[in-house]
Amino acid sequence: MRKEYAAGGLSEEDAGTDPFALFHKWFGQAVAANLHEPNAFVLATTTPDGFPSARLVLLKALEDRGFTFFTNYDSRKGHELDANPRAAIVFPWHALERQVRVEGTVEKVTAAESDDYFSNRPLGSRLGAWASAQSAVIPDRAYLQRRHEELVAQYPDGAVPRPPNWGGYRVVPRVFEFWQGRPSRLHDRVRFTLAPPAAWVRDRLSP
Repeated sequence: MRKEYAAGGLSEEDAGTDPFALFHKWFGQAVAANLHEPNAFVLATTTPDGFPSARLVLLKALEDRGFTFFTNYDSRKGHELDANPRAAIVFPWHALERQVRVEGTVEKVTAAESDDYFSNRPLGSRLGAWASAQSAVIPDRAYLQRRHEELVAQYPDGAVPRPPNWGGYRVVPRVFEFWQGRPSRLHDRVRFTLAPPAAWVRDRLSP
């Protein structure tokens, strides 16, 4: 199930000196290529005793401070981030023969940011945030459906407030790695590492 990669390359000139600028460029190209959910990324965290765990989440905001996603703070990933506020993320853009890896620290966004995003979610998603005690064991699917129906009755006007245990996290990068597939497995790997106080050091890695 191997394939030869030949979509393009990544030179130092194309990479530039600002990893955020390069990410914006690549993300825009992924959107323009009509990839399925180009904002989906793998989020890797660790348990307090060091076991890794990973799942797909959706990027909802990107600023020069970092990558923001939203979730239940009482979920497994929420508890793991409370214990160890560090994470790695991967954007797998297979159709473009690219991936972007990011490592960094994680912080909660402000309550105002979470309120603003939550208020703009579809009604079903706002109700679902209350109905689901994310990652908790439940008896069956019917239990979840009953909880949803109770919430529909509780908020007939659709004015659903943000749950206090639901909000955003921001991954603040300290390392970026941009990977571009190339023929003969001689892939391009360009890494940016943050050097205090705020300079990015660029390296090329062997594939």
